[in-house]
Amino acid sequence: MTKWIRCRHCGAANRAPRTICRRCGLDIEIDPKGSLFKATLLLCAAIIFYIPANLYPVLQSASFGSVKGSTILEGVVELWKMGDYPVAIIIFVASILVPLLKFAILAYLILSIFLGRCHKIEEKVRLYYLIEITGPWSLIDIFVVLVLAALVHFNSISIIAGPGATSFGIMVFLTIIAAHAVDERILGVTCE
Repeated sequence: MTKWIRCRHCGAANRAPRTICRRCGLDIEIDPKGSLFKATLLLCAAIIFYIPANLYPVLQSASFGSVKGSTILEGVVELWKMGDYPVAIIIFVASILVPLLKFAILAYLILSIFLGRCHKIEEKVRLYYLIEITGPWSLIDIFVVLVLAALVHFNSISIIAGPGATSFGIMVFLTIIAAHAVDERILGVTCE
């Protein structure tokens, strides 16, 4: 039986002993240890940035010399009290639950590769692609903060992005890179 290796860059199928892609000329070797190490470090860094993203204010409003900030959870609670239930639920899910779910899925994938678990490979590949697809959508929160900061600048009131927004943006970026660092081809390699 002939073994094939898919190129991560162009998607071409190459015969197994080959180390250079026949289509794009880039390296196609699989490096499970390097991939796991890089993904684990990036995931840990993303989790570390998740903490200040939820502890520090995401938005700060300055009016008449006083600065008031609110965290993501405070914003959700405030929206809930004002009766904006759908917006509060969307922000809670997108800003708090989805990152936690991504952390759990990435940790599961990294651990299953590290332990060489061979069951449910198709499910693991689907989970990997779910993280890949939803990654850029997590930046919507940061986009909203930046748009508000750019639009709301009156003489007496201004809205600025707080340190929580910076931490949240870095956390999202690190999560996207961590998911990309996991070479999805090694989900089944450890089973051979």
